[in-house]
Amino acid sequence: MPGYKLKTKSAVKKRFKVTGSGKVKAQARGKRHGMIKRTAKFIRNARGTMVLSDPDIKRIKQFMPNARRARKRRPVAATVAAAE
Repeated sequence: MPGYKLKTKSAVKKRFKVTGSGKVKAQARGKRHGMIKRTAKFIRNARGTMVLSDPDIKRIKQFMPNARRARKRRPVAATVAAAE
């Protein structure tokens, strides 16, 4: 065990959220200012949050050592057998 704690990058924890399944959600970029020159299609598509791609998730999670990992799902047959 190392004698120090792994810290989450504070810029990353402000901008990204890890879902229960281990995916990373982020706000759309490019909507702070300069909306006059943006197309209506760009503004419309940049609403809300989006799930990042796998290579981006890998990069973001390097800065979040304590973030949730993807949950291991048990097969349905094992769950039914455990219930009985």
